[in-house]
Amino acid sequence: MSQEKVDRYKEYKANKQKIWKKEKRIRRLEYTAAAVVAAALLGWFGFSIYQKVADPGNQPAQVYTLDTTAVDDYLQNIMQD
Repeated sequence: MSQEKVDRYKEYKANKQKIWKKEKRIRRLEYTAAAVVAAALLGWFGFSIYQKVADPGNQPAQVYTLDTTAVDDYLQNIMQD
């Protein structure tokens, strides 16, 4: 090994605890940021669904009409026979 590599290794060994603490801190920060983003997306997704589906005041009422004269005529003919 060259002297540079030996010096870097010695420096790494001497500061190993500091380096690990810094890496742990960064990892925790990344996990926290990912959790916050995931919670925000989940909340936004849920709120959007609520607005579109559960809130009837937000949507106009849909009215369906069905022409049942053919069925009524058929039932009337069955009862007369």
